[in-house]
Amino acid sequence: MIKLEQIQKRLAEAIKLSGFTQTEIARRLKINPGTVSHYVRGDKMPALDTFANLCTELDLDANYILCIIND
Repeated sequence: MIKLEQIQKRLAEAIKLSGFTQTEIARRLKINPGTVSHYVRGDKMPALDTFANLCTELDLDANYILCIIND
């Protein structure tokens, strides 16, 4: 069973490893930098449209982040 904590962990890790600052990610997504910080800390999950845009901007595999695939 997939758990929200697993998804939050993968998303936070992907953001940290992206090479972009949280401010740069926020600018690209047109959201508040504090919001990105919440994603990294695992306090919040992005809305579906924001998640999709985040995956596009950071070239992330949504299936991996959502724990649908493990690789």
